[in-house]
Amino acid sequence: MEVIKKVAGNISLIDENFVKKTQVKLDNLTKPRGSLGRLEELAKQICGITGKESPLLRNKVIFTLAADHGVVREGVSAYPQEVTAQMVYNFLSGGAGINVLANHVGARVVIVDIGVAVDLKPDPRLVIKKINYGTKNMVKGQAMTRAEAIKAIRAGIEMFEDEFKRGIDIAGTGDMGIGNTTAASAVTACFTKKPIEEITGRGAGLDDKGLKNKIDIIKKSISINKPDPSDPIDVLSKVGGFEIGGLAGIILAAASRKVPVVIDGFISGAAALVAFYIEPRVKDYMIPAHCSVEKGHKVILEHIGLEPLLDLDLRLGEGTGGALAIGLADAAIKILTQMATFKSANISERKQ
Repeated sequence: MEVIKKVAGNISLIDENFVKKTQVKLDNLTKPRGSLGRLEELAKQICGITGKESPLLRNKVIFTLAADHGVVREGVSAYPQEVTAQMVYNFLSGGAGINVLANHVGARVVIVDIGVAVDLKPDPRLVIKKINYGTKNMVKGQAMTRAEAIKAIRAGIEMFEDEFKRGIDIAGTGDMGIGNTTAASAVTACFTKKPIEEITGRGAGLDDKGLKNKIDIIKKSISINKPDPSDPIDVLSKVGGFEIGGLAGIILAAASRKVPVVIDGFISGAAALVAFYIEPRVKDYMIPAHCSVEKGHKVILEHIGLEPLLDLDLRLGEGTGGALAIGLADAAIKILTQMATFKSANISERKQ
């Protein structure tokens, strides 16, 4: 826990001086003031986070964490548990959505086994940070021990620090795990106190009967475990997932290193909630990529106070929405650093 406290303690407020300087620079570019909307806001945020007037986003890294969930035994997913491991192999072979979109924006993908239910074949491209072989069935007791929850967050911090040595200018979060929308819904309910029905979606494609069962299982899990929302580690341990904990650690570590971190969809949003309740200042380092079809994701964004960049009806996870938003962040910084000013282009400025 000391490591988590130290990392959280290193998260400072973003530098408003750089935000103001960036605004002045944007206002002098060859365009009407504010005409590039959210791209301008994004550029200001990134400058404030990094403390640089002309940051470069050369090293883009997306962390895709895979883990299984014991609650799948309750029929909360339309897919069998073995799909988690199968998809990890798909990531490694380059055939998944995240591979395509990460290549599109020039990002490298770090694939991590943080809790897959089986031992995966050794692969130099696969990072092993396995906490356990999936979580326990949270409808029959807590999903993991408190020690495992802390270990998951620390694993995320370690992942980020390992990659930081290679260079990270912007990070993205991603996930894979059959049953993880059940855990994310439970975590969201604990922190936001919204009714389960308002935050629980169909995941990978449940029918009406399956959705009703999923809602009932989440209610029972919260009733049995009684997570304490004032203690984010308690919530994570009782109804969370190893990938949620790991992503929370990545978010905290990124903020502590003054690296902007793009938050993907619903699972990443649940991790953002955990990180936010550990250290609220982490909010200003988060770039919310999109608003997922999973309705709980919108609840998370509103609760933290984040406005998504995109709304494309995405619900794949893996970090796919994050990859697209990293492309927008790159575009925002290129606007800031490559556009001509009125003076350099010899163009008349607006009349005051």
